[in-house]
Amino acid sequence: MTPADLPARKTLARLLVPALVLGFGCAALAQPVPPKATPDATLRSTPETVVWGYITADVPPALTIKPGQTVRIDTVSHQGLMTNEDPAKFFGNAGIKREDVLQDAIDIYQKVGRVKGLSAHVLTGPIFVEGAEPGDMLEVRVHKLELRVPYGVNNSGPRTGVLPDLLAAPAPKVIRLDTARNVALFSPDIEVPLAPFLGVMAVAPSRDVLLVSSRPPWRWGGNMDFKPLVPGASLYLPVFNPGALFFTGDPHAAQGDGEVNGTAIEASLTATLQFVLHKGEGKAMRWPRAEDAAYYYTMGMDLDLNVAMRNATRETVDLLRQEFGLSTADAYALASIGVDFVIAEAVDSVQMVYGKIPKRLFKEKRDYWSK
Repeated sequence: MTPADLPARKTLARLLVPALVLGFGCAALAQPVPPKATPDATLRSTPETVVWGYITADVPPALTIKPGQTVRIDTVSHQGLMTNEDPAKFFGNAGIKREDVLQDAIDIYQKVGRVKGLSAHVLTGPIFVEGAEPGDMLEVRVHKLELRVPYGVNNSGPRTGVLPDLLAAPAPKVIRLDTARNVALFSPDIEVPLAPFLGVMAVAPSRDVLLVSSRPPWRWGGNMDFKPLVPGASLYLPVFNPGALFFTGDPHAAQGDGEVNGTAIEASLTATLQFVLHKGEGKAMRWPRAEDAAYYYTMGMDLDLNVAMRNATRETVDLLRQEFGLSTADAYALASIGVDFVIAEAVDSVQMVYGKIPKRLFKEKRDYWSK
């Protein structure tokens, strides 16, 4: 590290309080637990089951489940809750009917306090997974994502996004959703395909980190804004605490990679997620990983986008070496000629890059739960 790096590193330390040092672990490419889309439990989003703006191990579980079980989880977007008006009035000003405003959102706005200096996300949880211990890996399978409201919000303004000087005033945009046709009605002439996903999926950081803002993603997951986590995908997270303590929120109806103005189409969702525990497989994980029927996904994060790119590349090389037996040189070569690297988001202090490794590259076809 050079002296020039110190201010950025100090900023990162303040955001993450402090960062954890981990080794590397292989993604769970085998799927020993049968997929189960029928929920074993439901977790609603109420003032008693959410936190606002942070992730921590020091709140009691909102729900306790066994490994392999599936949970139907309500989430609430923070958009419409960040003004001096209550959500019914905020959305009413945009022509949204009162009956289309979630009572959850109104209750949370009235009863849940935000921690000053932290973030905006309303997160449902934590979910305690019996038997999970530090060093394990939690696989979160996305079975279903359902929109709870027929509208969403894109919100930007001064000092936000990758062009913080572009706008002189806040620019909230309420966007109607045509769920029958699966599009967002951006304007009379523009329709955006809907592709819902959860912007925040996280386990709690270790207890030597009292509390972290929900804004920057890190090794525990968090606000990754990782759009491939649609139904049929799995996210792999290292476990830092007994029970793993899983949180989720920041629901999106659609988003472009990069999320360049700072928000997606933010819209409340209900998620059906299955929690699979892989004992001992998180000990050496440096970063989360993910998978779907078509790709393996590696991730890299840092305040510096160049460092995030290097981290994602190293993760890709290591996966190719460890899971497919390639030499370091061949893994580096395949990463260059067969893998796409994408900026997931560049607006949350910590930047995130992911690698897309096509499964079609490999003659060996491995089982995957959503095929």
